Amino acid sequence: PACTTAGHDMPGMGGMPGPAAADPAHADLMRGMDAMAGMAQGMAAADIDVAFVCGMIAHHRGAIAMAEAELAHGDDRWVRTLAEAVIAAQTKEIADMEAWLGRQAP
Repeated sequence: PACTTAGHDMPGMGGMPGPAAADPAHADLMRGMDAMAGMAQGMAAADIDVAFVCGMIAHHRGAIAMAEAELAHGDDRWVRTLAEAVIAAQTKEIADMEAWLGRQAP
């Protein structure tokens, strides 16, 4: 199935369940969005390269939080393997991006 809300009762913002109305698994998944809260602020940096990297760090943190919710609540072996791969890859990418930021002039 496509990633839409068709055929699903998913009230809340953008068709996604609101944390207050969600079951614990969906509430944990939605917390991944909270981890992305710094995207807009990071992307406001004057230097476009820095803005991109800062936005991506926040985006990756959100993806990791969502993957952790899958591991805590999901049961499909393939999806759990995907979540583990997301955590591993994006944790490394965050470290790489933070190292790059550390080499930039203040």
